[in-house]
Amino acid sequence: MSTGTNTPAGDSLRALLEQAREIPVETWMGLCAQAYYARGTAIGARGDFITAPECTQIFGELLGLWAVVVWQSMGSPAGLILAEAGPGRGTLMRDALRASRLVPAFGAAVSVALVETSPALRRQQEQALADSPVPVRWFDRLEDLPDAPLILLANEFLDALPIRQYQRSADGWCERRVRMESPDPLRLAFCLSPPLAGDPPFLQPAHRKAQPGEWVETCPAAHAVVEALARRFATRPGAALFLDYGPAASAPGDSLQALKGHAYAPLLDEPGAVDLTAHVDFQALAHTARAAGAGVEPLVRQGAFLTSLGLLERARALQAGTADESQKLAIADAVRRLVDPLQMGSLFKVMGMRSEGLAPLPGFSGPAG
Repeated sequence: MSTGTNTPAGDSLRALLEQAREIPVETWMGLCAQAYYARGTAIGARGDFITAPECTQIFGELLGLWAVVVWQSMGSPAGLILAEAGPGRGTLMRDALRASRLVPAFGAAVSVALVETSPALRRQQEQALADSPVPVRWFDRLEDLPDAPLILLANEFLDALPIRQYQRSADGWCERRVRMESPDPLRLAFCLSPPLAGDPPFLQPAHRKAQPGEWVETCPAAHAVVEALARRFATRPGAALFLDYGPAASAPGDSLQALKGHAYAPLLDEPGAVDLTAHVDFQALAHTARAAGAGVEPLVRQGAFLTSLGLLERARALQAGTADESQKLAIADAVRRLVDPLQMGSLFKVMGMRSEGLAPLPGFSGPAG
């Protein structure tokens, strides 16, 4: 049981729980995430976490050049949409566009679409992309993107989507829920539903092997995103790149966590004021994508993916361009953070989707485990 008074999502949760008594983890997490990202202060040294684009400009540059190569494999179509889901402070897209200037024809063919609902983050993105060489537009949903060839970048987007959690019992699956212990001060607690009549949606074969007492997680919102993209790619050229953290194979487990100030925090404390995330089930999402008609590349570790795109070579070039030893060390530290197996290199994976008629996407030849 935890306390969450005077927090961004506290009033909404209190009002909802006074009516519903209990809500699924998915609903609680969605309300908290909406309030949390509306503040626009999550990312960076002064926020709660640092994403790969904030570590080094190389990350966004490599993805920008990756997009150029994919566009060329599409036949260099005019009217391309380069989109980003969950664009943070706009850092990734700014660096991607700067690198893509090496191919002027790409700039003449592309416009940028940022999928973002937070007004505070939109303002930061506008500042980061104030000097963009191509048009930039904002959209609330992926479904609202224009009907045109599409390349989508999504870094640490899926992990923030609300999940459902189920515990195996001797009588079936029980859904994890949130209830209110006290309205003032607001006190929240987890609880379990009675056993469900059947299996929850999106369960994988590995989930069905869970033993009594074990947890499984599903993310309907992530499946909806992947399925919508796959159906889009079936009728018009497209590719998507998801970089996020999670295991290579579906498995039982409870991965839900909260972060505040770069440290773990209690899940139910301060609703809407902490970052809530969960591991991405890449195997389950790949199954959904293929079933909807998309090509899916073999999953690779982030370290292997970025290295294959030239991360180390670009780092050496940046180090050679400065005489400042502290800058050289900072570049080395950033590279280590992105590729070291004990940091982001192995825990973070890369999933690529594309229209079936397109050539295999670059970068997907490394290990997945």
